[in-house]
Amino acid sequence: MNTTITDARQRAAEHQRRFEPRFSAYFDSLTSPTGGALELPPLGAFPARALDLLRDMSLRGGKRLRVALLHEAAALATGLPAPGLDEAAISIELLQTHGLVHDDIIDGSPVRRGAPSVPHTYRNDFPDRPDTALGLAVLAGDLAAFLSLRVLLTCDLPPERAAAMAAVQADAGATTVIGQFLDLERDFGPVPALDLLHAVTEFKSTRYSLLAPLRLGLLAAGVDPAPYDDELRRYSTALGIANTVRDDWLDLFGDPAQVGKSLGSDIRSGRRSYAVRALLAADSLDERDRKTVETALGNPHLDDDTLDHVRAIARRNGVDRTVQADANRHARRASVVAASWHTRWRPEPVAFFEHFPIWTALRDR
Repeated sequence: MNTTITDARQRAAEHQRRFEPRFSAYFDSLTSPTGGALELPPLGAFPARALDLLRDMSLRGGKRLRVALLHEAAALATGLPAPGLDEAAISIELLQTHGLVHDDIIDGSPVRRGAPSVPHTYRNDFPDRPDTALGLAVLAGDLAAFLSLRVLLTCDLPPERAAAMAAVQADAGATTVIGQFLDLERDFGPVPALDLLHAVTEFKSTRYSLLAPLRLGLLAAGVDPAPYDDELRRYSTALGIANTVRDDWLDLFGDPAQVGKSLGSDIRSGRRSYAVRALLAADSLDERDRKTVETALGNPHLDDDTLDHVRAIARRNGVDRTVQADANRHARRASVVAASWHTRWRPEPVAFFEHFPIWTALRDR
């Protein structure tokens, strides 16, 4: 890995290191008797339990790449600390928590970030009341979404800037839900069009994971992002596809110890991901292997031996190489967009955005 990519990784790791204690302190503040606390009812254990689960899942891990993008976006315009960045970072990660909880409800995922998911925990808490467990998981995810807006609207920022940043997050949250609709619709056909997969990626993840942090970072630095929105979108779209393609590659070909969850969730849920689509569309797939793949697809009880067989079929047909090549190609497109920023923005963060896509397209989790 060359020096510039290593530098991008190290800068991202430093943002993550600084963020973790601040995120933990935020959850402490929600139940603190001092200012900023969330008003909880004097009776009832369920609200506090939901906060505990959100805290645990939020602090359990994650790459915090959105946090890095946020800080580097602010650094494009200024080398000074930008007010509201900490709150924006917390808001971004709370919206991520919301999305993960709801993803795990939809997908039935038992594990998230190396430990039981929120819906799975509630199912264990209420094994004889599945409707209650589902309702509590939905509410916990909703709570995280509302907290992501609350942290911006209650922070010590000029009202106009706080409102503008909250509007970015509200729009990101709405488009993410729209992306969830598309995500479910995508799986109603045998082999979805590539443009549909790109639309799912754009709405379900790119808008809130990439475009929103870029907009928020510039807003925190006192820069109106509107004049630069076209190039921010082009960068985010290319990077979003690269990231999602890599995620799909990891779900089939990754190391579960590194990924932090069980592999094969796309196969077991019947999700037509980029990797699954590439496998179904492979011209070299013979009828016997195709039948094996189609039988496995959508089987939630698929055993590991059969999954290994599907994985071997995919490798034999070059799907691992094809999908990774696609991730690399879109990452390079994002890097080219960022390289054009050298004449406008500060050099170090521009270099970060230029080399960040190549690193993320090769990450192992």
